[in-house]
Amino acid sequence: MIFIHGTPSHSFEWRNVAPRIEAAGHRTIVYDLLGYGASERPSSRDTSVAAQTELLEHLLAKLGLDRVAIVAHDIGGAIGQRFAVAHPGRVRRLMLMDTVSYDSWPSPTWRKIIDEHLDEYRNLTQNAFDALLTRQLEMTVTDERRMAGPVLDAYLAPHRSALGRSSFFEHQVRHYDAKYTEEISGELDRLTMPVRILWGAADQWQPLDYALRLSEDIPTAELVVVPDAGHFVMEDDPARVTREIVDFLAGPSNPLGDNHIRNS
Repeated sequence: MIFIHGTPSHSFEWRNVAPRIEAAGHRTIVYDLLGYGASERPSSRDTSVAAQTELLEHLLAKLGLDRVAIVAHDIGGAIGQRFAVAHPGRVRRLMLMDTVSYDSWPSPTWRKIIDEHLDEYRNLTQNAFDALLTRQLEMTVTDERRMAGPVLDAYLAPHRSALGRSSFFEHQVRHYDAKYTEEISGELDRLTMPVRILWGAADQWQPLDYALRLSEDIPTAELVVVPDAGHFVMEDDPARVTREIVDFLAGPSNPLGDNHIRNS
């Protein structure tokens, strides 16, 4: 199982989930996207969703993996969607968690930064940057106390240098662009592998309407709505996320295509 994180994030977000999946008997692979977390921050490499999808293909080839299950969150979900559309035979199962899709991203706030202030924001002081990202991260959970102390520090850690701050805007924010999901929106009906869409009911960044649209457009999709969870559903309810993944992996390999919604 390949775990693909979102933004503003890195593989740290899977710390309470991936080990439990591995303990349940599944091989897990967790990595940082290029330009994120502990990965390199090359000045001349494309780190867009399209480029990250190609890098995923290279990673699987390097590891000798022909078919995988994918759990993908936020922009990681865009990578998962694109990879599954391009290589449907290589994806055994696909779980999309509070994913960007269609025209759901970037938010008006990030769009204004990208269009008008990107260079200015790349030169923020550390205190100003930390304040900006803290405000954003606190919006990802239903209880801000979950995004505080050591947890918040871990999310901020990759950016606590001039290079880290600049990289956040160059390798992540610059590539917030709905074209990467809009251009495949008409191909989602080609997905035939089992798909589970897991969504926090209180997601402030990706409205539930997009989850409903995805569940309608993907013939094999099941939508599961998690109450009292926000955009970082794995922070709000890691035990529930773990149960859903284990259950999904144990499910039938030939879905019936009778899309349904589960609120629980």
